[in-house]
Amino acid sequence: MNQSVVVVESPAKAKTIKKYLETKDHKVTVLASYGHVRDLEPKSGAVDPGDSFAMHYQSIERNAKHVDAIAKALKNADTLYLATDPDREGEAISWHLCELLKKKRGLKDKPIHRVVFNEITKSAVQYAIDNPRDIAMDLVNAQQARRALDYLVGFTLSPLLWKKIRKGLSAGRVQSPALRLIVERELEIEAFKNQEYWTIESDVASDSQAFQAKLVEFGGEKVEQFTVTDEKRATEVKTTLLEAANGKVRVSKVEKKQRKRNPAAPFITSTLQQEAVRKLGFSAKRTMITAQQLYEGIDVGNEAVGLITYMRTDSTNLSQEALDDLRSFIQSSYGEENLPKEARVFKKKSKSAQEAHEAIRPTAASRMPEAIKSYLSDDQFKLYNLIWKRTVACQMIHATINTVAVDLSCGEGNRFRANGSQIAKPGFLQVYIEGTDDNKLDDSKEKLLPPLEEGQDIDLMGVRTEQHFTEPPPRFSEATLVKSLEEHGIGRPSTYASIISTIQDRGYVTLTQKRFYPTDVGRIVTQFLIKYFTQYVDYGFTSALEDQLDAVACGEKGWVPLLEDFWQPFKDQTVHIEKTVERKDVTQEAMDENCPDCEKPLSIRLGRMGRFIGCTNYPDCSYTRNLESSNPEEQAQDAEKLEGRTCPDCKNDLVYKRGPYGKFIGCSNYPNCKFIESLNKPEPTNVDCPKCNKGKMLKRKSRRGKIFYSCEHYPKCKYATWDEPLDEPCPKCGWPIRTLKITKKRGPEKKCPQDTCKHTEKVDEA
Repeated sequence: MNQSVVVVESPAKAKTIKKYLETKDHKVTVLASYGHVRDLEPKSGAVDPGDSFAMHYQSIERNAKHVDAIAKALKNADTLYLATDPDREGEAISWHLCELLKKKRGLKDKPIHRVVFNEITKSAVQYAIDNPRDIAMDLVNAQQARRALDYLVGFTLSPLLWKKIRKGLSAGRVQSPALRLIVERELEIEAFKNQEYWTIESDVASDSQAFQAKLVEFGGEKVEQFTVTDEKRATEVKTTLLEAANGKVRVSKVEKKQRKRNPAAPFITSTLQQEAVRKLGFSAKRTMITAQQLYEGIDVGNEAVGLITYMRTDSTNLSQEALDDLRSFIQSSYGEENLPKEARVFKKKSKSAQEAHEAIRPTAASRMPEAIKSYLSDDQFKLYNLIWKRTVACQMIHATINTVAVDLSCGEGNRFRANGSQIAKPGFLQVYIEGTDDNKLDDSKEKLLPPLEEGQDIDLMGVRTEQHFTEPPPRFSEATLVKSLEEHGIGRPSTYASIISTIQDRGYVTLTQKRFYPTDVGRIVTQFLIKYFTQYVDYGFTSALEDQLDAVACGEKGWVPLLEDFWQPFKDQTVHIEKTVERKDVTQEAMDENCPDCEKPLSIRLGRMGRFIGCTNYPDCSYTRNLESSNPEEQAQDAEKLEGRTCPDCKNDLVYKRGPYGKFIGCSNYPNCKFIESLNKPEPTNVDCPKCNKGKMLKRKSRRGKIFYSCEHYPKCKYATWDEPLDEPCPKCGWPIRTLKITKKRGPEKKCPQDTCKHTEKVDEA
């Protein structure tokens, strides 16, 4: 009997694959590496530029036992199949595993085959096993080069940040340009000066059906955004229009058109993350974790099967097999009239696709979300439903939309315009409508107008003037940040989620009401890097470096020459900055204002609690004040008022304030009234408090920014835990909840929060 060992990355995938491969004549052992098995030594010198960038690796302690299990299983096996994920990282894991097994003498000239599949279905897995290849060293070297670059930047820049700004800081090759995006957007917002403008609309009606029309021409001149900029002029225009109309406006033009709207391409990694933020409220990290589960395999009753194809991809391509499956499903479920004559082919937006993957799609169109909902968690169902609908819709016929534009004359040279639309044939819209980002309108929404004919007089019910102010560009959400990272070529599909997590974990940005705000430290770090390491946080440089890594993956460029080109100029720049730049040059910003106490110049400085204004004559002069205002007497006047809210204690206005721990809401009547309210509102977890059984556990943030969980009825109930609560009882002692604890050494574990109970349970991780 033939015996083989198949290695995958996660135990969930192992369970699914084992069922596909084992026969009575072929025994198969499927084992998981649990992700990476080796990494660089966590110390200076792990990458040695003086020795052709030799990389010194060590085993990852928490996964050593899994490597031992693989080596043990190989003793009685004939062949080793490496089935790690089909990307550079997966290729590198296979190579690292082989290197470790060689040291353990576990291979003994046994054949080693690399197998890849973009979907975990029986046919795809068996085809991969029947058509193996060697480990692709170009992909491995591209991953090694990426890891070396990140290491060299981190271990070189981080000590410099410690010396020039504060201890504990770090910088990253791709995280720093991502942070720059957020900081520069914040600076745009702060520098923005709003402009007043007014719009004028009419309320009209025909056959008892009311609608609105916007003024587009007045006195024979086109009305633009800043044609009317104050209330006085708006009132004059309104009066003129009412007098000219005398209760009626005339339909001067009716223009009817029919347009087509095509479906969006199937998901790639970035668009899936963006749409999951917009439609599901998922973070990028949550999206990728859930997608990994759908890819690795779910037991749907009669079998365990991967529900989607591989989720790290920048290709919109669909295989012919997938197209045939989708077209057959659409024809049988939605009718021939909703099927285009030919399958749609979408052009790839990314200028440099990493690997030849498919788009993210369901492995079988017939596996409808509602039919398998009972087998999926809430997150799994929502994400699978999104992927399934987007994929099916992309191969359906276009939507046909009837549009109508109506011009209404109101005296000589005055014209209103009303636009309306109606979906004539929904086509793909009956399955899926793409979400939109900031300041974009969803034109799938209908706005119907009554039947109108040229020359017809209709009733003018009134004219409305509305005041507006121009708005600054919106802060980044996770969706728009991922989109911007992709557009600038910062990182690659597999890195977007980790980039976002890293800049948050380092305390460089905060996510408040789903928008990214840079912290004071984030600003200072960015300003330092832009001023002294301009090239290395430049978007074009970062994108070009990614292209060079792609060239290594394709075998077009050597990885050592790439590192050589990068390292020496970077190292020289670091040495120069270390010698010539003082800490005060980085953490202090000069002001054109003198200290009111000693007449010495003031400066904006970085302190333990953030930026503040202080005297340059410190410590002889200890004058300081809040950064919020340029004048201490004006600080109270500068506080931003909360519209529509008053203090619940004294009924005065509530305003935004800033204290030692950041921004908060306070009463404008302070110090007579000391009401305050946190801006960091707790997030619900839907887990019942196990102590009082009356409230829910809430996710909160401590004064130092650390996450913890406590009962919503605090201070009446003071139950709290540092670890994420899970709505499942302890199987050992019966305590109503367990918690999820994650450590570097042991990884994720479910444990009982009761000190008297020692129950723990290992959680599988990819």
